[in-house]
Amino acid sequence: MIIAGVDEAGRGPVIGPMVFCAFAIDEELSNTLKDRGVKDSKILSFEQRENLYDWLVSFKKFKSFALSAFEITIMMRSKIGLNDIEAKIVSNLLLELSKDVAISKAIIDSPDPIASKYEKRIRRFNNLEFNLQCENKADFNYPVVSAASIIAKVERDRLIEEIKTDLSKKGIDFDFGSGYPHDPKTIEFLEKYHQNENVQIYLRQEWATVKRFKTKQFKLDNF
Repeated sequence: MIIAGVDEAGRGPVIGPMVFCAFAIDEELSNTLKDRGVKDSKILSFEQRENLYDWLVSFKKFKSFALSAFEITIMMRSKIGLNDIEAKIVSNLLLELSKDVAISKAIIDSPDPIASKYEKRIRRFNNLEFNLQCENKADFNYPVVSAASIIAKVERDRLIEEIKTDLSKKGIDFDFGSGYPHDPKTIEFLEKYHQNENVQIYLRQEWATVKRFKTKQFKLDNF
C-alpha cells in the first residue's frame, strides 16, 4: 500500500515563499524513513536536512510547489484565507502525485485546529479517490509527513538564499535572516528596506508585520 505524507514550510514568515510537498512511499518501507533519521524538519540541523533531502528525492515519488510572497499577497487581497490557499495547493499536489503512484492514503499536517475541517477544504478542489487523514502535528508523528516537511524546508531555504542573492545584486547587501517576524535580523531589515521597490515583491503585504511598518511610516510622514 502506498501512503503519502503532506506538509509545508514557511507558513509564518513575512518574507519569501511558502513551499509544499507531497511525498509517497510503500507503507512497508515507512520504517526505513525512521531508521534513516527522518524527523520533523524543525528538529533537524541544516546539514541533516540537506543530507536527507538528497536521499528522499532519489525515491522520485514526490511533488513540490512554491507559492511566492507576491502570489500570497494577491490571493489574500482577493479575500482567500490562508487555510483555503493551502488546501487548494495540497489538493492539486496530491492529484498530480496520484497520477504517478497509486496512493491508498494521504496523511496531511493540518493547519486547521479541527483537522476534519481541513479534509473538507481539500476535497472541495479535486475528486481524490483515496483516504485523507488530516492531523495536527502530523509532521512530528508520522515519518512520511516528516519526509515531506524536510523536502519543503530545504527547497524553501534554497529559495530564500536566491532572494538574498538577487537583492544583493540590486544593492541590498543585508542578511534578513529567516524571514520570520520573531527574527531580529528580519525586523531590522524591514525597518530599513520595507519601502524599497526591489524588496516589495518578496514581502507578504497582507501580513500584520508589514502593515505595522506601513502604518508607522504613514504616521511619521503625516507628522
